[in-house]
Amino acid sequence: MVRGILMDLLILAISWAYVFLAPYSKVEESFNLHATHDVLMYSVRPELLTKYDHKAFPGAVPRTFIASILLGWLTPPIATLGVFLGLVRSKMDLQTTLRLVLASLNSVGLILIRHAVSKRFGRPTSWLFVLLTLSQFHIPFWMSRTVPNMFALLPVNLAYFALYNRAPHSNRPSKTSVDVAVALLVFTAVVFRSEVTLLLAPLALQLLIQGHITLLRLIKVGLITGVASVGLTVAVDSYFWDQWPLWPELYGLYFNVYLGKSAEWGTSSSHTYFTTYLPKLLLGAGPLAVLGATLDHRIRSLLVAPTLFVLFLSALGHKEWRFVMYVVPLANIAAARGMRWLVSRKRGFVFRHFTMLVALCLLFLSFMLTFLSTKASMTNYPGGIALAAFNERYAGQESIHVHISNLAAQSGASLFLHEHAPPFFPLVFGAGTDPAVTAISWTYNKTEGLTPAMLSSSGFTHLIAESPEIGHGEWNVVDRILGFQRWKLNEQVMASLKRRTPWDVPLLEWTHFLEMEMTEKLWILERSH
Repeated sequence: MVRGILMDLLILAISWAYVFLAPYSKVEESFNLHATHDVLMYSVRPELLTKYDHKAFPGAVPRTFIASILLGWLTPPIATLGVFLGLVRSKMDLQTTLRLVLASLNSVGLILIRHAVSKRFGRPTSWLFVLLTLSQFHIPFWMSRTVPNMFALLPVNLAYFALYNRAPHSNRPSKTSVDVAVALLVFTAVVFRSEVTLLLAPLALQLLIQGHITLLRLIKVGLITGVASVGLTVAVDSYFWDQWPLWPELYGLYFNVYLGKSAEWGTSSSHTYFTTYLPKLLLGAGPLAVLGATLDHRIRSLLVAPTLFVLFLSALGHKEWRFVMYVVPLANIAAARGMRWLVSRKRGFVFRHFTMLVALCLLFLSFMLTFLSTKASMTNYPGGIALAAFNERYAGQESIHVHISNLAAQSGASLFLHEHAPPFFPLVFGAGTDPAVTAISWTYNKTEGLTPAMLSSSGFTHLIAESPEIGHGEWNVVDRILGFQRWKLNEQVMASLKRRTPWDVPLLEWTHFLEMEMTEKLWILERSH
C-alpha cells in the first residue's frame, strides 16, 4: 500500500520536475498555450475575442479550443493559491502553473493505469511499470506540454484503465467499462486527435470478436458519443474561430490526409515507426515488451489493437513520434510483465542472476539515455531563455520596443514572457488599470520577414536576433544566448583510454565521456544611438 502510494507520487513528482527543468515551450505547443493565455487574460466574452492570438497567427489548420478552455478554467484556483504562497508572481509563473495542472492530469491517467496493472498482474509488475515509464524521456517530458496529443493522452489512458482494471483471471470487462472506454476514444478522436480513430477501430473489432460488446451497443455508444462530441466541438470552435460550422479535427483530416498537405512537413519510410520512433519512445522497454508478449496471452491480447494502430499509421507518409505515443503505456505494461519474469526468483541461481542483470542493464541504459536527452532539452529553448534574460536586463526601463525573431518565437518566447506588456492577469498584478502596473508598458513585436534595412529604419529599440550582423553599426550586441548543438566525445577521456585500460579510468572520468557542445543561437541587440 505505502509503496504503491510512493510510486504514484513519483509519477507526479517527475512530471513536475520536467516542468521546472525545461519551463519554456516550442512552436508545436504555441496554439494551445496561447489560447489558454487568452482565456486566462481576456475571458471568453465575444467582444474580447478580437484580441486573441489566433486572430493574428491562425496556423495552417484550426485547432479546438476545448482543451485550452478547460485548462484556462482549472488554472486560476491553483494560481490563486500560488499567489497566496508567494510562488506565482509573474506571467511566466502562470505558464508554469498551467503546465503543472496539465502534468497532474496526465499523471492521474498513468497512476490509474498503474492501479489497473497492480490489480491484473500484481503489485511488483505495477512498480516495474512505473520505473520503466519514468526511465523513458518522451512521455514524462512532454506530458505537461500543450500539444493536442497530450490533451488526448488523458482520455486514452482513462479508456485503457476502464478496459484493463479487472482481476487477474477475469477475461471480461464489465459492460459499463467497455461503454466508457469506447465513449472516451470516440470523444478523443472527434475533438482532439483524429488518428485515435485508427486505435479505436481495431480495438472495437477486438471487443466484438471477444464478445465484450454487441454490434448494436457499439453503434449506439459510438453514435451517441460521436454526435454529442461533434456538437460540442462545432459549437465551441465555430464561436472562437468565427466560422460556421467548423469541426477542427475534420478540417485537419481533410487538409492533411485528403489534400496530402502533411507531406509538406516531410515524409518517412513505412517502417519508420517500428525502426525509429517506437525504439526511441520505449528505449529498454522495447525488448522487454516483446518478452512480455511471448510469456503471457493477456499481454498478447492487450497489444493487438496498438500494433494494428501503428501499422495503419505507417501507411501515411508524414510521421511523427507523437502520433503513436498512445501505445507507449500498453507497451510498458508488456515490458513490466517481461521484466517481472526476468527478476523472478523462481529459477536457478546462475540463470536468475543473469536475467536480473539483463533487466537492470536495460533499465540503466534507458535512464542514461533519458538523462542525456533531458540535459540537452534543458538548453534547447533559446527563445525563452533570451526573452527571460531580456526582461530581467531591462526591467524598470520605459519605452522598450523589441522585435522577436522567428527562431526566438519558435523556441520559447511565448506570450507569457511578455512580462511588461498588457494584458495583466488580475490575480498576479491586481487590477489591470492599476497605474503602478501599467506605467511601464513595453511593445513586443513578432512580425516576420523584416530585412536588416527595415529593422534599422523601424522604431525598434532592441532586437532578439538570429545573427549579430544586422545593420553594421546600427546595433550593439549586449548578450549572446547559447543553445544545444550536439553531443560529442570528451577528448580528455578518450586520451585517458589510450594511455590506460578501461578499468583503470576513474568512474568520475567516465561520467564525462560525453560532453555537450553549445553554440550561439540568438543575440540580444540594442540600438547604438
